[in-house]
Amino acid sequence: MGEFQTLAGMIVGKEGTIKKIEGGYGLQRRLACLGLRVGKTIRKVASEPLRGPIVVEVDGGHIAIGRGVAEKVWVEVK
Repeated sequence: MGEFQTLAGMIVGKEGTIKKIEGGYGLQRRLACLGLRVGKTIRKVASEPLRGPIVVEVDGGHIAIGRGVAEKVWVEVK
């Protein structure tokens, strides 16, 4: 088993599987619409400096999410 950490704490280029999303129904629904849901494999593509957005690859597409949201997504890093 890999180690668990938030999406914001992942190293750029690493892959992992989403294990938990801390947040209410609205946040979980919004992330699900973007393709980010529990069980999905993702790869962190970029992390902008100075609290900028985090870019992840999921299902072959790139998605940018805010750092605050990324802190609520827990990933098992491979």
